[in-house]
Amino acid sequence: MAPLNQSTQSMIDQYKSVDGNGKYIDVIETMNDTSQHIMDDWSWMECNSGTKHTRGIRTGLPSLSWGALYEGIAQSKSSKQMVDDTTGFVEGLSTVDQRQLDLYAENKVAIRSAEGRTFMESMAQELMTSLFYYDPSTNVRHPKGLGARYGVKATSGAGNQIVDAGGTGSDTTSIWLVEWGYDGLSTIYPKGTPAGMQRENKGQQRVLDPAGNPYYVEEELFRTHVGFSVGDWQRISVVRNVDVSELAAGNVDLYGFLRKAYYKLKSRRVNKIMDQKAPGRLAMYCNTDILEALDGLATNAGADDNFTRLRPTEIQGQEVMSYRGIPIRETDAILNTEARVV
Repeated sequence: MAPLNQSTQSMIDQYKSVDGNGKYIDVIETMNDTSQHIMDDWSWMECNSGTKHTRGIRTGLPSLSWGALYEGIAQSKSSKQMVDDTTGFVEGLSTVDQRQLDLYAENKVAIRSAEGRTFMESMAQELMTSLFYYDPSTNVRHPKGLGARYGVKATSGAGNQIVDAGGTGSDTTSIWLVEWGYDGLSTIYPKGTPAGMQRENKGQQRVLDPAGNPYYVEEELFRTHVGFSVGDWQRISVVRNVDVSELAAGNVDLYGFLRKAYYKLKSRRVNKIMDQKAPGRLAMYCNTDILEALDGLATNAGADDNFTRLRPTEIQGQEVMSYRGIPIRETDAILNTEARVV
Protein backbone atom coordinates (compact mmCIF):
# COMPACT_ATOMS: atom_id res chain seq x y z
CA MET A 1 0.00 0.00 0.00
CA ALA A 2 1.30 3.42 -0.91
CA PRO A 3 2.00 5.71 2.08
CA LEU A 4 -0.40 8.56 2.74
CA ASN A 5 0.76 11.99 1.61
CA GLN A 6 0.53 13.88 4.90
CA SER A 7 0.79 17.27 3.18
CA THR A 8 -2.80 16.91 1.97
CA GLN A 9 -6.09 16.70 3.87
CA SER A 10 -6.77 13.02 4.56
CA MET A 11 -10.02 11.19 5.35
CA ILE A 12 -8.82 10.93 8.94
CA ASP A 13 -8.42 14.72 9.09
CA GLN A 14 -11.91 15.12 7.69
CA TYR A 15 -13.42 12.54 10.08
CA LYS A 16 -12.12 14.63 12.98
CA SER A 17 -13.85 17.72 11.55
CA VAL A 18 -17.47 16.47 11.31
CA ASP A 19 -20.03 15.37 13.86
CA GLY A 20 -22.19 12.24 13.80
CA ASN A 21 -24.59 13.88 11.38
CA GLY A 22 -21.86 14.82 8.93
CA LYS A 23 -22.01 18.50 9.88
CA TYR A 24 -18.78 20.50 9.88
CA ILE A 25 -17.46 21.29 13.37
CA ASP A 26 -15.87 24.70 13.96
CA VAL A 27 -12.23 24.28 14.95
CA ILE A 28 -10.71 26.21 17.86
CA GLU A 29 -7.64 27.91 16.37
CA THR A 30 -4.99 27.47 19.08
CA MET A 31 -2.16 28.23 16.64
CA ASN A 32 -3.23 31.81 15.87
CA ASP A 33 -1.17 34.67 17.33
CA THR A 34 -3.02 37.67 15.74
CA SER A 35 -0.24 38.22 13.18
CA GLN A 36 -2.79 39.03 10.47
CA HIS A 37 -4.16 41.89 12.59
CA ILE A 38 -0.69 43.22 13.33
CA MET A 39 0.07 43.34 9.61
CA ASP A 40 -2.53 46.11 9.32
CA ASP A 41 0.31 48.43 10.43
CA TRP A 42 2.36 47.66 7.35
CA SER A 43 2.94 50.37 4.77
CA TRP A 44 3.24 48.86 1.27
CA MET A 45 5.39 50.39 -1.47
CA GLU A 46 5.91 49.19 -5.04
CA CYS A 47 9.51 48.50 -6.06
CA ASN A 48 11.02 50.93 -8.54
CA SER A 49 13.27 48.36 -10.21
CA GLY A 50 11.66 44.99 -10.80
CA THR A 51 12.01 42.83 -7.69
CA LYS A 52 14.26 45.31 -5.88
CA HIS A 53 13.84 48.84 -4.60
CA THR A 54 16.60 51.44 -4.79
CA ARG A 55 16.70 54.40 -2.41
CA GLY A 56 18.96 57.40 -2.22
CA ILE A 57 19.76 58.03 1.46
CA ARG A 58 21.10 61.47 2.43
CA THR A 59 24.23 60.86 4.51
CA GLY A 60 25.71 64.37 4.80
CA LEU A 61 24.87 68.05 4.38
CA PRO A 62 26.92 70.59 2.40
CA SER A 63 29.43 72.62 4.41
CA LEU A 64 29.08 76.39 4.86
CA SER A 65 31.51 79.15 5.74
CA TRP A 66 31.35 82.64 7.18
CA GLY A 67 32.28 85.08 4.46
CA ALA A 68 34.19 88.32 4.15
CA LEU A 69 34.27 91.06 1.55
CA TYR A 70 36.35 90.28 -1.54
CA GLU A 71 36.53 86.58 -0.67
CA GLY A 72 34.95 83.78 -2.64
CA ILE A 73 32.51 81.12 -1.50
CA ALA A 74 33.86 77.64 -0.93
CA GLN A 75 32.08 75.04 -3.04
CA SER A 76 30.37 72.14 -1.31
CA LYS A 77 27.65 69.58 -1.83
CA SER A 78 25.64 67.08 0.14
CA SER A 79 26.45 63.37 0.13
CA LYS A 80 24.15 60.43 -0.37
CA GLN A 81 24.28 56.66 -0.51
CA MET A 82 22.33 54.38 -2.83
CA VAL A 83 20.77 51.39 -1.07
CA ASP A 84 19.12 48.37 -2.72
CA ASP A 85 16.53 46.21 -0.95
CA THR A 86 15.35 42.95 -2.46
CA THR A 87 12.14 40.93 -2.26
CA GLY A 88 11.40 37.25 -1.96
CA PHE A 89 8.22 35.22 -2.04
CA VAL A 90 6.63 32.79 0.40
CA GLU A 91 3.88 30.48 -0.75
CA GLY A 92 1.72 27.54 0.25
CA LEU A 93 -0.62 25.15 -1.53
CA SER A 94 -3.79 23.81 0.09
CA THR A 95 -4.77 20.45 -1.40
CA VAL A 96 -7.94 18.46 -0.62
CA ASP A 97 -8.90 15.16 -2.28
CA GLN A 98 -11.92 15.69 -4.57
CA ARG A 99 -13.52 12.43 -3.38
CA GLN A 100 -13.28 13.68 0.19
CA LEU A 101 -15.13 16.86 -0.71
CA ASP A 102 -17.78 14.87 -2.60
CA LEU A 103 -18.48 12.82 0.53
CA TYR A 104 -19.17 16.01 2.49
CA ALA A 105 -20.61 18.09 -0.36
CA GLU A 106 -22.73 20.35 1.85
CA ASN A 107 -19.64 21.28 3.87
CA LYS A 108 -17.33 21.82 0.89
CA VAL A 109 -17.11 25.60 1.19
CA ALA A 110 -16.66 25.49 4.98
CA ILE A 111 -13.94 22.83 4.73
CA ARG A 112 -11.90 24.73 2.15
CA SER A 113 -12.45 28.09 3.84
CA ALA A 114 -11.31 26.80 7.24
CA GLU A 115 -8.20 25.21 5.79
CA GLY A 116 -7.50 28.40 3.82
CA ARG A 117 -7.56 30.46 7.02
CA THR A 118 -4.84 28.26 8.50
CA PHE A 119 -2.62 28.93 5.48
CA MET A 120 -3.23 32.66 5.81
CA GLU A 121 -2.37 32.59 9.52
CA SER A 122 0.74 30.51 8.86
CA MET A 123 1.84 32.97 6.19
CA ALA A 124 1.19 35.95 8.46
CA GLN A 125 3.32 34.39 11.20
CA GLU A 126 6.10 33.64 8.71
CA LEU A 127 6.07 37.24 7.47
CA MET A 128 6.24 38.59 11.02
CA THR A 129 9.24 36.34 11.70
CA SER A 130 10.88 37.58 8.51
CA LEU A 131 10.34 41.19 9.61
CA PHE A 132 12.32 40.74 12.82
CA TYR A 133 14.85 38.01 12.06
CA TYR A 134 15.50 37.14 8.42
CA ASP A 135 18.81 37.93 6.75
CA PRO A 136 19.67 37.24 3.08
CA SER A 137 23.32 36.80 4.04
CA THR A 138 22.34 33.50 5.70
CA ASN A 139 19.59 32.55 3.22
CA VAL A 140 19.46 34.27 -0.16
CA ARG A 141 15.74 33.54 -0.49
CA HIS A 142 14.92 35.71 2.52
CA PRO A 143 14.31 39.47 2.64
CA LYS A 144 16.39 41.61 5.00
CA GLY A 145 14.56 42.11 8.28
CA LEU A 146 15.10 44.54 11.14
CA GLY A 147 17.38 42.30 13.17
CA ALA A 148 19.91 42.19 10.34
CA ARG A 149 19.87 46.01 10.07
CA TYR A 150 20.03 46.76 13.79
CA GLY A 151 22.21 43.87 14.89
CA VAL A 152 25.49 45.54 15.89
CA LYS A 153 25.88 48.35 18.41
CA ALA A 154 27.67 51.48 17.22
CA THR A 155 28.01 55.18 17.97
CA SER A 156 26.60 56.18 14.59
CA GLY A 157 24.22 54.85 11.98
CA ALA A 158 21.65 52.18 12.74
CA GLY A 159 23.81 50.78 15.53
CA ASN A 160 23.30 54.00 17.49
CA GLN A 161 19.56 53.27 17.59
CA ILE A 162 20.15 50.23 19.80
CA VAL A 163 19.59 50.48 23.56
CA ASP A 164 21.43 47.71 25.41
CA ALA A 165 19.41 46.34 28.34
CA GLY A 166 22.45 44.45 29.61
CA GLY A 167 21.38 40.82 29.22
CA THR A 168 24.21 38.42 28.41
CA GLY A 169 22.53 35.01 28.60
CA SER A 170 20.63 32.89 26.10
CA ASP A 171 17.18 34.08 27.21
CA THR A 172 17.07 37.62 25.88
CA THR A 173 14.43 39.46 23.87
CA SER A 174 13.83 42.85 22.22
CA ILE A 175 11.35 45.73 22.05
CA TRP A 176 10.98 47.53 18.72
CA LEU A 177 9.74 51.09 18.12
CA VAL A 178 8.96 51.47 14.43
CA GLU A 179 7.69 54.23 12.18
CA TRP A 180 5.87 52.84 9.16
CA GLY A 181 5.87 54.98 6.03
CA TYR A 182 8.07 56.16 3.19
CA ASP A 183 10.64 57.86 5.43
CA GLY A 184 10.65 54.96 7.88
CA LEU A 185 9.96 51.28 7.27
CA SER A 186 8.09 50.11 4.18
CA THR A 187 7.01 46.69 2.99
CA ILE A 188 8.01 46.45 -0.67
CA TYR A 189 6.62 44.28 -3.46
CA PRO A 190 7.74 43.72 -7.09
CA LYS A 191 6.91 46.32 -9.69
CA GLY A 192 3.69 45.62 -11.58
CA THR A 193 2.37 43.00 -9.13
CA PRO A 194 -0.39 43.24 -6.49
CA ALA A 195 0.58 44.05 -2.91
CA GLY A 196 -0.11 41.83 0.05
CA MET A 197 -1.22 38.26 0.53
CA GLN A 198 -2.72 36.69 -2.61
CA ARG A 199 -5.19 33.81 -2.55
CA GLU A 200 -6.04 32.00 -5.80
CA ASN A 201 -8.44 29.10 -6.30
CA LYS A 202 -6.77 26.69 -8.74
CA GLY A 203 -9.85 24.45 -8.95
CA GLN A 204 -9.61 20.75 -9.73
CA GLN A 205 -6.12 19.45 -10.49
CA ARG A 206 -4.74 16.04 -11.47
CA VAL A 207 -1.88 15.01 -9.16
CA LEU A 208 0.14 11.89 -8.39
CA ASP A 209 0.41 10.00 -5.11
CA PRO A 210 3.84 8.81 -3.84
CA ALA A 211 3.46 5.63 -5.93
CA GLY A 212 2.89 7.64 -9.12
CA ASN A 213 -0.85 6.91 -9.39
CA PRO A 214 -3.09 9.82 -10.44
CA TYR A 215 -6.03 11.27 -8.53
CA TYR A 216 -7.89 14.59 -8.44
CA VAL A 217 -7.77 17.34 -5.83
CA GLU A 218 -9.07 20.84 -5.24
CA GLU A 219 -6.16 23.25 -4.88
CA GLU A 220 -5.79 26.78 -3.54
CA LEU A 221 -2.58 28.78 -3.86
CA PHE A 222 -1.38 31.30 -1.27
CA ARG A 223 1.52 33.62 -2.08
CA THR A 224 3.07 36.85 -0.84
CA HIS A 225 5.95 38.54 -2.64
CA VAL A 226 7.57 40.82 -0.09
CA GLY A 227 10.66 42.63 1.16
CA PHE A 228 11.47 45.46 3.57
CA SER A 229 13.04 48.85 3.00
CA VAL A 230 14.20 51.40 5.59
CA GLY A 231 14.47 55.04 4.57
CA ASP A 232 15.83 57.00 7.53
CA TRP A 233 17.38 54.57 10.03
CA GLN A 234 16.62 57.08 12.81
CA ARG A 235 12.88 56.35 12.41
CA ILE A 236 13.38 53.00 14.19
CA SER A 237 14.87 52.21 17.59
CA VAL A 238 15.13 49.03 19.61
CA VAL A 239 15.81 47.81 23.14
CA ARG A 240 17.94 44.68 22.83
CA ASN A 241 19.41 42.16 25.26
CA VAL A 242 16.45 42.21 27.66
CA ASP A 243 17.14 39.32 30.05
CA VAL A 244 13.82 37.50 30.50
CA SER A 245 14.84 35.73 33.72
CA GLU A 246 16.02 38.96 35.31
CA LEU A 247 12.87 40.66 34.06
CA ALA A 248 10.69 38.09 35.82
CA ALA A 249 12.71 38.65 39.00
CA GLY A 250 12.06 42.38 38.82
CA ASN A 251 15.70 43.30 38.20
CA VAL A 252 15.32 45.10 34.84
CA ASP A 253 14.57 48.83 34.57
CA LEU A 254 12.33 48.22 31.59
CA TYR A 255 10.76 51.67 31.47
CA GLY A 256 14.18 53.28 31.74
CA PHE A 257 15.45 51.40 28.69
CA LEU A 258 12.22 52.03 26.82
CA ARG A 259 12.49 55.76 27.54
CA LYS A 260 16.00 55.79 26.05
CA ALA A 261 14.70 54.07 22.90
CA TYR A 262 11.84 56.55 22.63
CA TYR A 263 14.19 59.53 22.68
CA LYS A 264 16.32 57.98 19.96
CA LEU A 265 13.33 58.13 17.60
CA LYS A 266 13.67 60.97 15.13
CA SER A 267 9.96 60.55 14.40
CA ARG A 268 8.85 62.10 17.70
CA ARG A 269 10.50 65.42 16.67
CA VAL A 270 10.19 65.54 12.89
CA ASN A 271 6.52 64.60 12.70
CA LYS A 272 5.71 67.43 15.12
CA ILE A 273 7.80 70.28 13.68
CA MET A 274 7.51 69.56 9.95
CA ASP A 275 4.36 70.15 7.94
CA GLN A 276 3.97 66.55 6.85
CA LYS A 277 0.76 65.78 4.98
CA ALA A 278 1.12 62.06 5.68
CA PRO A 279 3.41 61.42 8.67
CA GLY A 280 4.37 57.84 9.38
CA ARG A 281 2.53 55.56 11.79
CA LEU A 282 4.35 54.58 14.95
CA ALA A 283 3.99 51.16 16.54
CA MET A 284 5.76 49.28 19.32
CA TYR A 285 6.36 45.53 19.04
CA CYS A 286 7.07 43.15 21.92
CA ASN A 287 6.12 39.69 23.12
CA THR A 288 3.76 38.72 25.93
CA ASP A 289 6.45 38.58 28.65
CA ILE A 290 7.50 42.15 27.94
CA LEU A 291 3.95 43.48 27.78
CA GLU A 292 3.01 41.75 31.02
CA ALA A 293 6.09 43.20 32.76
CA LEU A 294 5.30 46.71 31.50
CA ASP A 295 1.70 46.38 32.65
CA GLY A 296 2.78 45.06 36.04
CA LEU A 297 5.24 47.89 36.60
CA ALA A 298 2.64 50.47 35.64
CA THR A 299 -0.06 48.89 37.78
CA ASN A 300 2.15 48.82 40.88
CA ALA A 301 3.14 52.47 40.55
CA GLY A 302 1.84 54.85 43.20
CA ALA A 303 -0.89 57.34 42.53
CA ASP A 304 1.27 60.35 43.37
CA ASP A 305 4.37 59.57 41.30
CA ASN A 306 5.30 60.78 37.83
CA PHE A 307 5.36 57.31 36.30
CA THR A 308 4.65 57.04 32.56
CA ARG A 309 1.97 54.38 32.46
CA LEU A 310 0.53 52.35 29.65
CA ARG A 311 -2.72 53.86 28.44
CA PRO A 312 -5.63 52.45 26.46
CA THR A 313 -5.96 53.86 22.94
CA GLU A 314 -8.71 53.25 20.39
CA ILE A 315 -7.50 52.40 16.89
CA GLN A 316 -10.04 51.58 14.18
CA GLY A 317 -12.65 50.82 16.81
CA GLN A 318 -10.41 48.50 18.84
CA GLU A 319 -8.79 49.22 22.18
CA VAL A 320 -5.04 48.72 22.40
CA MET A 321 -2.51 49.66 25.05
CA SER A 322 -0.11 52.47 24.23
CA TYR A 323 3.18 53.90 25.48
CA ARG A 324 3.54 57.68 25.08
CA GLY A 325 0.78 57.51 22.48
CA ILE A 326 2.45 54.68 20.53
CA PRO A 327 0.18 51.62 20.14
CA ILE A 328 1.68 48.40 21.49
CA ARG A 329 1.49 45.31 19.30
CA GLU A 330 1.89 41.99 21.09
CA THR A 331 3.40 39.26 18.92
CA ASP A 332 4.75 35.75 19.45
CA ALA A 333 7.16 36.36 16.56
CA ILE A 334 9.62 38.08 18.93
CA LEU A 335 11.46 35.32 20.75
CA ASN A 336 12.92 34.99 24.24
CA THR A 337 15.94 33.14 22.84
CA GLU A 338 17.69 35.86 20.85
CA ALA A 339 21.46 35.93 20.58
CA ARG A 340 23.19 38.75 22.45
CA VAL A 341 23.74 41.89 20.40
CA VAL A 342 27.16 43.48 20.93
